[in-house]
This record gives sequence, structure tokens and C-alpha cells, in this order.
Amino acid sequence: MAQANSVSLALKDTFNIPGIVTGLVLALVVGLVVIGGIKRLGYVAGNLVPFMAVLYISAAIVVLILNFDKVPGAFLLIFESAFSGQAAVGGFAGATVAHAVRFGIARGIFSNEAGMGSAPMAHATAKTPHSIQQGLIAMLGPFIDTIVVCTMTGLVIVSTGAWETGKTSTSLSIYAFNSQIGYAGDLVITFGMVLFAFTTILTWSFYGKQCLSYFVKKVSEDVGFYRFFLRVYYSVFLVGIIIGAGVVDLPKAATYLVDIWLFSDITNALMAIPNLIGLLLLSKIVVGLVKDYFKP
Repeated sequence: MAQANSVSLALKDTFNIPGIVTGLVLALVVGLVVIGGIKRLGYVAGNLVPFMAVLYISAAIVVLILNFDKVPGAFLLIFESAFSGQAAVGGFAGATVAHAVRFGIARGIFSNEAGMGSAPMAHATAKTPHSIQQGLIAMLGPFIDTIVVCTMTGLVIVSTGAWETGKTSTSLSIYAFNSQIGYAGDLVITFGMVLFAFTTILTWSFYGKQCLSYFVKKVSEDVGFYRFFLRVYYSVFLVGIIIGAGVVDLPKAATYLVDIWLFSDITNALMAIPNLIGLLLLSKIVVGLVKDYFKP
């Protein structure tokens, strides 16, 4: 719902497309992809992600070059605001260190899934001679996503002064890029957001399917029983996409958006807690595997 909402906001801001239309089309396309299974999902995501990452990062570099004299000040403002507890203006009005930490962790986890135990479900399907080798590849995800993409986005928003407008979410990013590179900024953010969110929705559909498969097969090995629950799961999943995208058409869209993000934060925490406990319990095994992989 959160990703579908971001797509809907981007398309409505740029092309004035109603949220319900975005939701229906997005649900249809996602449904067609997931029917093809993990191979089709991997093919689609594997082709879209590199393209959109290069496009987005290139646009961010252009904006930062145009504002190169303001970039050092942007870095300074970010660090000062993070550690001083100073209240800022616009969308961050009244922010405190506690709120900054809470939202920073929540959005960071939402962005890169680090510590939630979801991404390993996809990495576990890879054929590799050693699990540590795949783990090293998996570590690139949070680095590129957070350290590169999110940092550049934050610098663009702060260096252009967009953070003082009071805008949030996709609208904030669109405004920041648009203020420097015009309508091209609208297109880059809109299509980037659509592709980023679309591939994220696809991978999350796979995660849910894997979890459902585990629990259902624990109850019964009957294929018909499993297929029934799989149909129910995908139906609920696709309806969630439509609802998440469609709420932007409602009068109190901002309120519903806050509720969607709050619900996402809660469910992310419910995933992270047992996963982090599991990581601690398995730490000795991980250390042993690392030593085995890097031994001379």
C-alpha cells in the first residue's frame, strides 16, 4: 500500500492521473508478473533496477553540480539537525532528536530492508558455491540504496531548499528536482518512483508467497489446499495495491497516508524483532562460515 501510494502521488502530481486508475493498472501489471513466478519476477526486476538507478543517480548528480556551492552547507545542516535536536521548519517542524531517530530508523529500514529478514528470501534462491559469497553481494543492496541513493536525494532536497516548503513524500522530491532541471525533474522522479516502487512491490509479493508457503505446507501437503490460500493471498495483495493508490483521491488523503506509513512501520518492527534475535542466535555459525570463506 505504501509503495502503491508513492506511485499514485507521483503520477497524479506530474500527469494528473487519478489514483484509482493508477491502482487498477498497477495491480493488473503486478498480477501478470507474479503469475510467471520467480524467474519472470527476477527477469523484470533485474532489467528495470539498473536502468532506473543510473537514471536517478545521474539526475541527482546534475542537480548537485548546479548547486555545488550549497552542498557543503547541506551536509552541515543535516549533521547539525541530527545531533543538536534543533527544531527545523517546513515538513520537519518541531522535530526533536527522538523523532529524528525514530523516523530515520523507520524510513531506513523501509528503504533497504536491512535487519528485517525479507531480502534473504530472494538471495536464498540464488545458486552460488558459497553462502558468504551471496551475502557479500546482498550487502551491496543497503549500501547502494541508502548510502548512495538516499544520501544524494537528501542532499538534493536540502541544497535546493525544498525541505522548507512543507511538502512530503514523492511531492517533496519532485519539487526539489523540478526547481533545478525543470520538467525533466518531474519525469525523472516520476518514472524513477514508478520503477522503484513497482519492483519493490514485486519482490514483496514474493516474500509473502514464501512465508505463506512455509506456514500452509506445515498444516497440509495437499496441493489444492496450498493453491487456494495462494489465490487468497494474491487477491488481498492486489486489493491492497488498489487501496494504497486510490486513497490519494480522497478528501483526507494526507491523513490516510500517515496511517499507511504508521501501519508499515509497525509491521516492519514486528518483522525485525524476531529476525534480529535469530541473527544473534546464529552469529557463531555466520562467523564460522566467514572464516571458512576467507581462509588462505
